[in-house]
Amino acid sequence: MKRIIISRTDSIGDVLLTLPFITWLRQKFPDAYLVYLGREYTEPIIACFPIDEFLSWNSLEAMPSAERVQTIAKFNADTIIHVFPNKEIAALAKKAKIPNRIGTSHRSFHLLTCNQRVNFTRKNSDFHEAQLNFHLLKPLGCDTIPSIDEVKGMLSAFEANNQALPEAISAILSDKGVVLHPKSQGSALEWPIEKYNRLALALVQRGYSVYFTGTAKEGDLFRSEIPVHPMIFDTTGKMNLTELITFIGKNKALVACSTGPLHIAGFLGLRTIGLFSPRKPIHPGRWAALGTNTEMLVFDQNCPKCKEKKACNCIENISVETVLSKLNLV
Repeated sequence: MKRIIISRTDSIGDVLLTLPFITWLRQKFPDAYLVYLGREYTEPIIACFPIDEFLSWNSLEAMPSAERVQTIAKFNADTIIHVFPNKEIAALAKKAKIPNRIGTSHRSFHLLTCNQRVNFTRKNSDFHEAQLNFHLLKPLGCDTIPSIDEVKGMLSAFEANNQALPEAISAILSDKGVVLHPKSQGSALEWPIEKYNRLALALVQRGYSVYFTGTAKEGDLFRSEIPVHPMIFDTTGKMNLTELITFIGKNKALVACSTGPLHIAGFLGLRTIGLFSPRKPIHPGRWAALGTNTEMLVFDQNCPKCKEKKACNCIENISVETVLSKLNLV
């Protein structure tokens, strides 16, 4: 293989969980030119990967149809792997005459656009998302799905940037900092802000600085509720993604639900506590943060509602004391 396009146009956490997949490609095809086709806002994540070029789907979407095809064709790719199925991208890849077009057989549009279709399902699988991606590598010689420990061993390729932080953020950095990221832009069940606030107060009593992170819009949802304390800081909306990656890496720990910053912290080796529902397909078995210092919490692994896949907010019952003890901070 000389040129491979990896297409995943969804969110930050999903993109992060393609890293082991990309590591395998780099090891299997060390001389291949790897192109990542993704959403523009995820580019800072891709910049931490061993990728040769980032192709913005936002830019492609804005082009006339013929120009889109020409742009993809110019890469002269041998293979495109549709990690996240996208009907438009699948059609473009076929029109661009990419020889090997790999996708799941569980998308009807792949019957017309992919010539290598892999039969597997994500929704009810017991595999982690990062493992599931390896099914799509079977046409390229990946005979077995790696164990979760093997997947974790592939994380060293992630190299965080050392982006200069805004002066206002640098001024409040502490060598004993804990990041609390309460929101998920609606992509996950969330722990109540009241419990994050109680956790923050418990942490400052132990001498830690606490930083609430999130987008400006997310901050609008809880900013007024953050406890007023000289060691508790609201950083929502004050950093771009590149800066946030650097900032997270300068702290001791992070607490969040199933969202992108949780995975960033896991990759960077922080003490990382994830708060989850045990309900499939949003359970930690599928979406746990990878890394050597992570722990994922649910309130009741055998929650009856979650077992029946009914709507349930049992995540809200995870106690502040449990999270504090799992942080294991002196």
